[in-house]
Amino acid sequence: SWLFASLQNICYNYKKCDWGINIMVTFYQSTRDKSNKKTASQAILQGLAEDGGLFVPVDFPKVDLDFEKLKNASYQEIAELVLKAFFDDFSADEIKSMVTKAYGEKFDSPEIAPLKRLGNHYILELFHGETIAFKDMALSILPHLMTQAAKKNGVTNEIVILTATSGDTGKAAMAGFADVPQTKIIVFYPKGGVSHIQEQQMLTQKGENVHVVGIDGNFDQAQTAVKEMFNNKVLHDQLLKNNKQFSSANSMNIGRLIPQVAYYIYAYAQLVKTGQITDGEEINFSVPTGNFGNILAAYYAKKLGLPVHQLICASNKNNVLTDFFKTGLYDKNREFYVTSSPSMDILVSSNLERLIFELTDENDKVTSDLLTALSVEGHYQISKEMITKLQGFVADWASEDEISKEIQETFENEKYVLDPHTAVANYVYHQIQPKEKTVVVSTASPYKFPKVVLEGLENDKTELSVNRDDFAAVKSLEKLSGIPLPKAVIGLEEAEVLHHTVIPAAEMQK
Repeated sequence: SWLFASLQNICYNYKKCDWGINIMVTFYQSTRDKSNKKTASQAILQGLAEDGGLFVPVDFPKVDLDFEKLKNASYQEIAELVLKAFFDDFSADEIKSMVTKAYGEKFDSPEIAPLKRLGNHYILELFHGETIAFKDMALSILPHLMTQAAKKNGVTNEIVILTATSGDTGKAAMAGFADVPQTKIIVFYPKGGVSHIQEQQMLTQKGENVHVVGIDGNFDQAQTAVKEMFNNKVLHDQLLKNNKQFSSANSMNIGRLIPQVAYYIYAYAQLVKTGQITDGEEINFSVPTGNFGNILAAYYAKKLGLPVHQLICASNKNNVLTDFFKTGLYDKNREFYVTSSPSMDILVSSNLERLIFELTDENDKVTSDLLTALSVEGHYQISKEMITKLQGFVADWASEDEISKEIQETFENEKYVLDPHTAVANYVYHQIQPKEKTVVVSTASPYKFPKVVLEGLENDKTELSVNRDDFAAVKSLEKLSGIPLPKAVIGLEEAEVLHHTVIPAAEMQK
């Protein structure tokens, strides 16, 4: 495996080596230094590029999206199709084995990502995994990808997964990596900036290799500090001396991002299968967006040939992305709000860098300059030429009152319960009112945020309601909605808290 990876590195510019060995490999380059190229397994193992950039494919793979065949494919089969195209230094057998392990009994729906009709549009439910949030869709397979990548590249160091979370990534990553040999996972989260259910899920996570740390700051501060640690040469060398190396479970890791492409293709296939659309008909996806990874996966599906008309970028009150898509100005110099949709409480959307790299026609210097300006000055402005390339995106946002009202009206009209993040995407869809059929991406179970959901359903924001505990809200929500409690919530209130550390954000590296 090590020798083969070395040959791939030597031959990355060639479809065939001089000595006649076919090496059809998708290589990955850094958005800030195109000469920094890795195989898929190397990029997954490393997480972030040494120069601070993110890995993107050098050449986008070709995939045959024949929906007359794919409409009858299982989720697992579509996941295999996507992963084999992007991660082709893994064998077909390796990918099949990893997919089988990842997408099985941990999901409470045989479809893995069921599609439901809701009035004139559709809801793609991505919360049927172990932690009842969409992060399970990729983090169920990432540990398998990473451990296999380590074997493939002859890595014997302990892999330290360093992750900042706005609520969901942390739990899903810990659940995936708990007690996985040769790994350790350290999760930083904003204390007071996640729901009680989210926090309890993290603090009760078992595993000898699991560490959870609260910080007295917001997600952006946590994510910035994690990036700084990744790029700290002294720290990097100290780790190596102790037989350790960093990797990431955030969607900044290409191994987290690419598995998400599968569910967009699967959703389209299901619409064809049920006769809701004809093969080739363009549709829209409305995606609740924070760090830009989920909607970027939809964009990658479109680049593969998925018939997508528009990608609707839906934000909460932290609407930095809405302004960017409307003006081309990305400005994080604004008030940060803690909202009812905490996984979207983000002002620095890391994955947008991958899109910026494309908008610059893959100019790594321009990309680096723009992201440096964001870091130093807090903002950057893209050119008019770059703005014209954003026509496939449309953006809007929802206020706290609009989110609550959307939850209430959707239940009254459709008897369907939205979590606050999905409510954002549902509200923005209704505001834009596109002509094409639209799939709203549902990123979490309502039981992840029971208090907020119940306040919306009851239209009750009295002092008694506001002060109600999340677990009391769970019981009331079950009674009101009739939705059975997921396994992830049963017994959570009584589970033993195993992690107690809370620190100033400035002490994260220490």
